[in-house]
Amino acid sequence: MPEQADVYVGLGSNLDNPERHVRRALSDLDGIPRTECTARSSLFASPPMGPPDQPDYVNAVARLRTSLAPLALLDALQSIEQAHQRTRDGQRWGPRTLDLDMLLYGDRRIDGDRLTVPHPGLHVRAFVIYPLLEVVGDIDIPGHGKLESLAARCPRGELTRVESA
Repeated sequence: MPEQADVYVGLGSNLDNPERHVRRALSDLDGIPRTECTARSSLFASPPMGPPDQPDYVNAVARLRTSLAPLALLDALQSIEQAHQRTRDGQRWGPRTLDLDMLLYGDRRIDGDRLTVPHPGLHVRAFVIYPLLEVVGDIDIPGHGKLESLAARCPRGELTRVESA
């Protein structure tokens, strides 16, 4: 049997009932072959990173236990995005029905054309750091140090809890 890994996925939505998209996506994660969603954070609301003329986001983090290889898991995550009518129009940080980002894949570092792990923005984004802390507590983020130290340097700002885990 292939080796199992704990993988952390960031979820975000700011279109067409974002809370519903994030909740459904959390359920959809259990449908990925050879993968189980073992924990999820509360839902959090945050202002958009990109263009200011878009609605606030709803974000969460899920922990998956999987035996899928990183790119196979990425394909499965992108299939879930497509099932939620995610469109990729080339606008960076624009509005979307669902965004699923692989934040961590075990303690691996991956730097490929399609996938970079740890996620390049993980260490500076409150909407990732605080939900991740809720799911896993203090862990070492490869190349960035302890998660609690990252949180100490990244104020919550306007990040607010919408729903408890």
